Amino acid sequence: MAAEFDSPIERYCSVQQNISALPFPGVFYNVPSRLSTHTVKHLYLIIVLILTMSKKKNQIITSRGFALPTGSTILSEGINFSIFSRHAETVTLVIDLPETTKNIWEQVQFPLDPRINRTGDLWHILLKTDRDDLRYGYRIKGPVSQKTNGLVYNNKILLLDPESHVHRPRIWGEHISDRDSPICGIIKHDFDWQNDRPLNIPLAKSIIYEMHVRGFTRHPSSKVTHPGTYHGIMEKIPYLQDLGITAVELMPVTEFDENDNIFRDPASGKLLKNFWGYNPTSFFALKSGYAADSAQHINEFKALVLALHQAGIEVILDMVYNHTGEGGYDGTTSSFRGIDNSIYYLLDKKTQEYLNFSGCGNTMNCNHPVVRELIRDSLRYWVIEMHVDGFRFDLASILGRDTSGHLLANPPMIEMIAEDPVLRNTKIIAEAWDAAGLYQVGTFSTDARWAEWNGKFRDDVRAFMAGHDNTVANLATRIAGSSDLYQSSSRHPFNSINFITSHDGFTLYDLVSFNEKHNQQNGEENRDGDNHNISWNSGAEGFTHNKTIQQLRLRRMRTMMLIMLLSQGVPMINAGDEFGHSKKGNNNSWCQDNNINWLNWDLVEKNKGLLRFLKNCIHLRKAHSIFQRTRFFEQGEDGQCSGDHLEISWHSTKPCLEDWAAECHTLAFLLHGSKTEGDRNDHFFIMLNGNRKKDALFTLPQVPGNKSQSWFQIIDSSLDSPYNFLSLQQAPVRFPNTTVKVKSMGAVVLQSPLSAT
Repeated sequence: MAAEFDSPIERYCSVQQNISALPFPGVFYNVPSRLSTHTVKHLYLIIVLILTMSKKKNQIITSRGFALPTGSTILSEGINFSIFSRHAETVTLVIDLPETTKNIWEQVQFPLDPRINRTGDLWHILLKTDRDDLRYGYRIKGPVSQKTNGLVYNNKILLLDPESHVHRPRIWGEHISDRDSPICGIIKHDFDWQNDRPLNIPLAKSIIYEMHVRGFTRHPSSKVTHPGTYHGIMEKIPYLQDLGITAVELMPVTEFDENDNIFRDPASGKLLKNFWGYNPTSFFALKSGYAADSAQHINEFKALVLALHQAGIEVILDMVYNHTGEGGYDGTTSSFRGIDNSIYYLLDKKTQEYLNFSGCGNTMNCNHPVVRELIRDSLRYWVIEMHVDGFRFDLASILGRDTSGHLLANPPMIEMIAEDPVLRNTKIIAEAWDAAGLYQVGTFSTDARWAEWNGKFRDDVRAFMAGHDNTVANLATRIAGSSDLYQSSSRHPFNSINFITSHDGFTLYDLVSFNEKHNQQNGEENRDGDNHNISWNSGAEGFTHNKTIQQLRLRRMRTMMLIMLLSQGVPMINAGDEFGHSKKGNNNSWCQDNNINWLNWDLVEKNKGLLRFLKNCIHLRKAHSIFQRTRFFEQGEDGQCSGDHLEISWHSTKPCLEDWAAECHTLAFLLHGSKTEGDRNDHFFIMLNGNRKKDALFTLPQVPGNKSQSWFQIIDSSLDSPYNFLSLQQAPVRFPNTTVKVKSMGAVVLQSPLSAT
């Protein structure tokens, strides 16, 4: 039986065995049957030519794809895409393909068939293409039932892939004007690491330097070729080496929108920036605006990590997993809310409103299995692909809350991070509190892997050095490693990250120069920022030409640096404190992209004496393991003070006479060098005077093990440089049972070489 055809063209195609060449058979080809074969032939060729020319140049063949791994993955047969969404009804992959000849982007959509392209809660598809220059995003449709189950799907919004490793590169401050254009990209990790390996510096031997990538070198005085960038930090590596730190802790470097700030500078009326970056839009994508060449930002960051490792310096990242930049329901939906709001965020079970333990409008549902997996994958990515050495977890107490916001006894998220085999050698540091008042310093975890920002060290040192009463006993506990916080849980002195200042709050210079915060420039009428600064302005609020006050401020700064560097635990220095950078009394400078946050490198020369003092304190600490103990001091019997029997003994102004009274402001302690763990050490006797006005006379004890041995006075924080820190060869001799004057707010350190005893 002869086949029936709808038109002469189809009949011709059949004869020529080319019917498959017609993309739309039976639609456009019903031409009159009286046409000659010759005419039909030419008409057919014309139609085929037109259809061929009209076909899209970037037509891509697809297949079902794979559920795992999630995110975008380059495979031998193409690029696989997979995204989680439990409650979605439809998911569409949207890609932009560059038309290189015209410098335009052509958008193509791939609706995912739930019968084919879905495995459980994972939607996936494979694009059979080698076009790794494409950009992509997702449109997701689903229920809109905010008040009943917290679902707020909107398929008009183009969503970011939470696991994308790269977003469209942009320079700092550049606005993303077209929200309908995908910005997630594909990346091949092909950087030459030159056999780079983790440094694995023991935490007890670490000295951390917290910095902001842009603020560190953005000021013209930095004199780097690429200010405010990863490359700029590379140019300052010799400075960091000379300073003596062992690790840099970078404030957030995952993507965020610095333009999402709603507050304005009250003087200029201009919108302020989100400078600090604690408002992530991604846990994977690197901030391209911090790169000298934003198109090569990932390799630039890797080059920075490699260069720091080659200089013996580790890299710790400040990670924000407690919330995202999407904010509340009135915020910008960019990813998680549009993918599965009720899974990714903590919602009130009755009202479906966001639970706000972060203070930023939303809180991540960190102990939901899906979110735990996302955080784990993110941490692994930064270790495996980016070679970072550790993490500081912002508002880490949120990692311990359950899906209702209640505190868990044994949070699986916290345990997973500590026990993950990939992360096993990384440093993990908790900011052990959150914005809802939960304060877990000392109780965040019993796992010795977890270190903590020790807020009690900060507060107790500040209180003593502001002349407050009832501070001596607390200070002694902090100096000895905070055994009250960590010893009972089988942890160590190095679980305490000791700091006096950080990015959040006053700088060290401002701590001794201001009684009150001065945050008017933030545009919130000075309502923002902490009111409890435990500061003292040394006699005048703000800048002054009074030489006596200036000298007192420098003395207090030197003394606080010394206390931090010679205490048990891990010291953390706030970048710029070493040369007296000031934020003009602003204790919440999160929105200041200017000289408030840009370090003024001219101060390196102006305050070179302060810088020299800190460097020498660092060198002293690193040279003597007695300041880097891995276990707590053994406790002697009550009343026992003999330096021959104790690893540490406490004194006031008289040998072996402790004074823990509320009105006492003096403290001294003797470190027995021959009793310490590890390498043999010298003996040290350290005297501190926290009185605002009165000098103190300390009577010196005998040198342990040798009654005829003398002390050498290597440090006096009241003196000008270079006399405030001397070598043993330069140091004046001080004999036991004689007195040494320690000026108000000052410190004196004596050393006795163990080899001489």
